[in-house]
Amino acid sequence: MKVGIVGAGAIGGCIGIKLAASGAAAVSVLARGKTLAALRENGWRLRSGNECLSVHVKADDDPGKIGVQEILIIAVKGNSLPELAPNLKPMIGPETVLVPAMNGVPWWFCKIDSLGFAPFSLKSVDPSGKIEESLPLAQTLGCAVHMGASCLEPGLVQHTIGWDLMMGEPSGEISERLDRVSGLLERAGLKIKRSSDVRNDIWYKLWGNMTSNPISAITGATLARIVDDPIVREFSSAMMREATAIGERVGCRITQSPEDRHAITRTLGDFKTSMLQDVEAGRAMELDTLVGAVREMGQRIGIPTPNIDVIFGLTRLFGRVHGIYPEASS
Repeated sequence: MKVGIVGAGAIGGCIGIKLAASGAAAVSVLARGKTLAALRENGWRLRSGNECLSVHVKADDDPGKIGVQEILIIAVKGNSLPELAPNLKPMIGPETVLVPAMNGVPWWFCKIDSLGFAPFSLKSVDPSGKIEESLPLAQTLGCAVHMGASCLEPGLVQHTIGWDLMMGEPSGEISERLDRVSGLLERAGLKIKRSSDVRNDIWYKLWGNMTSNPISAITGATLARIVDDPIVREFSSAMMREATAIGERVGCRITQSPEDRHAITRTLGDFKTSMLQDVEAGRAMELDTLVGAVREMGQRIGIPTPNIDVIFGLTRLFGRVHGIYPEASS
């Protein structure tokens, strides 16, 4: 099976390298710059515990040279997808299954019929509509990623925790293509949950990430330090209560309390969030899909988000001061 990986970073690397090493798929990767040069020269490398994998895959910065794929796994930062999505069309045929293995709220999240509200597009995620136009919802599987990894250098991925992907049809059905894609990833050694409510899985993950990521970005604190500070922990809880109310209105019910979730987060210890890793590397922050989208959803359905507004504003200003979030458009 022909599988394309868009983005050779930490998550793309974990999935792509495991797939290529298993021999279960012919893997191609869309990469650029130093990462593309490293893949061509040294291969794609993964470290996980005592395991070291190195594979050679077809790598190119031209989607047309890679061509149409049967499965296209999109593992890039949400802020880069609006510009990137139209360029992916040469890799997408009428039968290509799209799997966005990304953080935050996906572009299709509020476009599902029969959720009790009129479907709407998220301008914070897809400001120009290019994602929705380029990546057909009918060909898309939802995915919530539960892995910890980082890039030590271009083409070299360090896996730290988890091999779990929660995957499902946006509509909730258990389809043949879901089973086919899940089975392929399982043969590569990934742990797949075939979900009948992947929107809820995505929202539950976001429920924790939307607080810890921006707080860590502006403070430099690891997860343990965030949840161990009682004032910061209560601020996080206040944001989570706002997001819980929004989730109730869009069909994603959270049954856990913020304190229960903090206890789970505490078990991860001195873990650096993806947004903190981006800040330390001077990369653009993935703020809009993680926080801005929740704020926008609250505005659209009439639920106030004063605490989410505060963290969004502070983190946005931090990003602009440090040149890692775009300035306001004229």
